[in-house]
Amino acid sequence: MTLPAFRFDNSYARALPGTYLAVRPAPAPAPRLVVLNGRLAEELGLLLDDAAMAAAVLSGKDVPEGAEPIAQAYAGHQFGGFSPQLGDGRAVLLGEVVDNAGRRRDIALKGSGRTPFSRGGDGKAALGPMLREYLVGEAMHALGIPTTRALAVVATGEDVLREVALPGAVLTRVAASHIRVGTFQFFAARGDAAQVKALADYTIARHYPECAGAENAYVALFDAVVAAQARLIAQWMGVGFIHGVMNTDNMALSGETIDYGPCAFMEGYAAGTVFSSIDHGGRYAYGNQPLILGWNLARLAEALLGLFDADGDKAVDIANARLEGIAARYRAEWLAVMRGKLGLAGAGEDHADLAEELIAAMEGQGADWTLTFRRLADAVEEDGAVLPLFADPAAMKAWLPRWRGRLEAGAAARMRAANPAVIPRNHQVEEALAAATVGDMGPFHALLAAVTEPFVEREGFMLPAPSGFGRYVTFCGT
Repeated sequence: MTLPAFRFDNSYARALPGTYLAVRPAPAPAPRLVVLNGRLAEELGLLLDDAAMAAAVLSGKDVPEGAEPIAQAYAGHQFGGFSPQLGDGRAVLLGEVVDNAGRRRDIALKGSGRTPFSRGGDGKAALGPMLREYLVGEAMHALGIPTTRALAVVATGEDVLREVALPGAVLTRVAASHIRVGTFQFFAARGDAAQVKALADYTIARHYPECAGAENAYVALFDAVVAAQARLIAQWMGVGFIHGVMNTDNMALSGETIDYGPCAFMEGYAAGTVFSSIDHGGRYAYGNQPLILGWNLARLAEALLGLFDADGDKAVDIANARLEGIAARYRAEWLAVMRGKLGLAGAGEDHADLAEELIAAMEGQGADWTLTFRRLADAVEEDGAVLPLFADPAAMKAWLPRWRGRLEAGAAARMRAANPAVIPRNHQVEEALAAATVGDMGPFHALLAAVTEPFVEREGFMLPAPSGFGRYVTFCGT
């Protein structure tokens, strides 16, 4: 069997020795291709039309020529507590390819067995969580939100033991890179200033080359990461996405969404919405995500202090000045998102008030986030489309005339292009994953087709969970 040519160019392994450990993925006993992202394969310049060959390579059973499999080292604050050594416990970075558009992309296997960072875990993954990551990542990509993407899910032919035995699987993840806030923390916590600098130089070269010419390239790097992360979290908030585990090891410096574990899209609006089974205090609730943005960036600033200035006091002053500006930066990004969603004209000073008044009117009403914004396009002309979503529509009735007075010409069309009709509804995700676990991929493919065209109205994919669905809880899958 001839393995596909990946055209690897492994700059991370080449430039940053000491930031990873070499490791081989565990060979899957009976790999079977479950789903392949053909369009992404084309972007990457990969020919994967032989299913058996693709399954062997994308499960880790056969390592293609040019790959240098490694497990990356990183630390991280997990729910506020610092773990000085985490690292890739169930992931292996095969290498990097330069795609057809000239973009450097990581190719990594998730669920491919133990690594030196597994911390007692089995390093494996179950089919359901890997299909969830595929589905939600592709939905986010279709919504225009920066994200890692899934190239494939391969069943391994063996079970993994969680609460019960589940079919095992490996996800192939494609990312701009896997450099995290926690990657910097790993070396900063060890006092390894040389590795922090080398990592920062590499990050600038790979993601933010414009920073190299700045007066202080490392301060410029921090500013660029702040901008990318503020824009990303504002986009999450706009579509009601809840990441669920915004630990510093899950925040990528590229500005992509990474690690779809206990994530979900909010349906009925409530700022305190939590889906993660382990987020008992609501640290990563929907309404807290902007606060955690600032908290995580403060941890990055701490790791970079020595690069901001050789004088410790001056470095702290530089960091504090940058941190003080994060809230305003996020606010500007959020307001840009909301202006698009609400079809508002110009840059009116009261636009933020309008957006906040709408959200206040939704609180406690059971109003579906996605449907409310989608139906506002119809409410440009009349109230009937949106008011039935509210248990008590009084506040909404008062808000609608003020909003209409600030709409731009052609607002309805702009709003339909900004507000999805379809998201991965939680009950449909669970139905699709449950069916896939017993071998029926039909519901998964139907839902995938719907969420990858999110602005197209599709009957059967636009309604919230039925009343009997109950409180939705997601799990990490480890």
